[in-house]
Amino acid sequence: MTPQDTLNVWNDGRLVGRLWRQGVGLIGFAYDRVWVDGGGFQISRMLPLTLEPFSAEDSVAHRFFANLLPEGGVREHIVRDLKIANTDFELLRAIGGECAGALSLLPVDEVPSGKRSYRRLSSEALDDLVKRRGYVSSSLPPDERPRLSLAGAQDKCALLVRDGEFFLPQKEAPSSHILKFELASYRHVPAYETFTTMFARAIGLTAVEIELVQIAGQLCTLTKRYDRYADEHGEIQRLHQEDFCQALGYSNDKKYQDSGGPSFADCFAAVGEASTEPVIDSQDLLRWQIFNVLAGNSDGHAKNLSLLHPEQGVTRLAPFYDLVCTRAIERIDHRLAFDVGGERDPGKIHQAEWDRLASQCDIRKQFLRGLIEETAASLSEQLQPVRETFEKRFGPYAALQRIEHVVRKQCSRVLKK
Repeated sequence: MTPQDTLNVWNDGRLVGRLWRQGVGLIGFAYDRVWVDGGGFQISRMLPLTLEPFSAEDSVAHRFFANLLPEGGVREHIVRDLKIANTDFELLRAIGGECAGALSLLPVDEVPSGKRSYRRLSSEALDDLVKRRGYVSSSLPPDERPRLSLAGAQDKCALLVRDGEFFLPQKEAPSSHILKFELASYRHVPAYETFTTMFARAIGLTAVEIELVQIAGQLCTLTKRYDRYADEHGEIQRLHQEDFCQALGYSNDKKYQDSGGPSFADCFAAVGEASTEPVIDSQDLLRWQIFNVLAGNSDGHAKNLSLLHPEQGVTRLAPFYDLVCTRAIERIDHRLAFDVGGERDPGKIHQAEWDRLASQCDIRKQFLRGLIEETAASLSEQLQPVRETFEKRFGPYAALQRIEHVVRKQCSRVLKK
């Protein structure tokens, strides 16, 4: 196996293991002996801590690492910009230094830099970055280009934000925030995501911290990464995480249930098995799905859920992210990513469907009914206060009326009974 066919996987300066590719492009993985014998953790529920290699043929390791990569047009743009082959391995080699979670993937002749470098972005440079939708200029020297890989199909950029200033990480230096841009055809999405996330936090869901910012005449969301934290010296450190496609062994093209991905009951069972606080996290997951139905977030799929490992031996359901009232947006499929009792149309979900979901998750129907009524009441109470808070912070935004209409209609269907 040549160096060009191998990558090292690192965690905080420790070698976790090695990736290799075979001629057909499949990826295998093996933990390093020192990592296994020295108290290292398993990086996925699907990759138990063992010295036995995970062969490229069974693809379990390939699916885990491929889920770290961007999708669709974002991926194609990176391939064109870097002039590399459009394969998972080549992309991991090029941009795997700073991914979701705590792992860094580097060529075998490199080790993680002990010095973390960042380039301060002037207001002009930040404007330019936004205009280019987060794509860093290929004219930058190789040692200044970030190796950033953010999963998903939307343009976004990982940055360090400190004392109100923005910095671009160099090479594999960790970021603290994610800047997500307007979509050309869906310009309200940043405001909708900010409002929907504020709404979720207001009713007690554990959701990410988010701000709506205007840069270069565009509205963007600035989200604090839940898989990063500042240590006592103010240095950004990584926390390990895996999304539910990774945790359940699905490829990223199976993130939707109707495309062969996991069901909500599958995710619910995984939380019960993996979490060190299963009662709390299982209930939060139920409330997330109820929120999706009532608040119009039809795009809550398996890659929008993650397991977070804040410390050794602890696994928790990660804060919720990518919360958008998609039902307020025309031309977007309003059917749910996860069905409820076999029904994906939110307008056709009644008590019978919720009862079937309770049975699928092996929980009491009356308990789920209570959560639904409680969530609907809380949403109804918080709708106006959250709108007022949003507009006090970010200014008037008339299009929020569309979200209010969705929420009121869905909650009334629950509360009038």
